[in-house]
Amino acid sequence: MPPPHLPTTQSAVLAIEAVAHRHGRTVRAQHDIGRDQTFAGLVGPGGPGGSGGPDGEPDAIPHEALLEFDGRPAVTVRLFTHDEVTVTVEGIAFDVDRDRVPGFLNALWSDLVHVKARTFPPSTTLIITVPGEPSHREGIGVHDLTPWLAERIR
Repeated sequence: MPPPHLPTTQSAVLAIEAVAHRHGRTVRAQHDIGRDQTFAGLVGPGGPGGSGGPDGEPDAIPHEALLEFDGRPAVTVRLFTHDEVTVTVEGIAFDVDRDRVPGFLNALWSDLVHVKARTFPPSTTLIITVPGEPSHREGIGVHDLTPWLAERIR
């Protein structure tokens, strides 16, 4: 079953806040609204400072948000205007579909996380397993291992 569609930044923020609340996390949110405040306003469809869709109609007001959560692991979620989301876990950035961010965070805070370490060739990968979806994987540099990540090495 696919996750519910989150068509706007505000709907995604509300869904993410609900997941954080279920896991006892507090959220600090910073909202950037308007073309003069967001990255989308700087480089939009009409070029730098451009506005409007392909038919010349103005787009909706751009809305971006940065969410920071208390506790370990250190997590931030950056929601951009055009369905782009970056979730950073202990300094490791993941590109996650907007609709899948609540499930990603639920898996993270439910500890469906491990770090795979290989000796040869040497590599370390952070893996977050979201039930019913492919695992999210990102490489970790040897100097990027935090105590929280090191505890999850398999």
